[in-house]
Amino acid sequence: MIFTLVGMPASGKSCMGRAVSSKLKMKLLDGDRVIEERTGKKLQEIIDQEGLEAFKKIEEETLLSIDDDNIIFAPGGSAVYYDSVMQKCKQRGKIIYIRVSLPIIKERLGDYSQRGVVLKPGQTIDDLYRERTKLYEKYADITINCSGRAYSRYRAELMEKINECLKEDEK
Repeated sequence: MIFTLVGMPASGKSCMGRAVSSKLKMKLLDGDRVIEERTGKKLQEIIDQEGLEAFKKIEEETLLSIDDDNIIFAPGGSAVYYDSVMQKCKQRGKIIYIRVSLPIIKERLGDYSQRGVVLKPGQTIDDLYRERTKLYEKYADITINCSGRAYSRYRAELMEKINECLKEDEK
């Protein structure tokens, strides 16, 4: 079984994934890092040098190639645009939406110009948030609301939900 963590850039997918995966003795697979390792480039470099459409093709192909089991998978914030990727994740486990409010996302992101955030020309973070939130909610099996709560509290909630799923899977 895999647990796929989806949410906006800076929502804490990778950070939460690291904390939870070590406690559960599961491997964390960060989709953004896999893309960077395979291409030898940072996400923003790919976008700047090859364009948004080329990046999206690389991203989708890379995410679809992931066949690991027993992992916490943080595919990146834009993975939710690929129905093929989301359906594969659903078939293999649970999709968990790490929901964080827009003001907190904006505060954490700061200058996102070098972060590899997939934005269409003229699109703002506000626009991106509204667009993606609908998709995260569409695909999520579980939602963890991380706005205005202590990190340790929502990390514990995430652990609890994953443990419940693992126990159900054993039956």
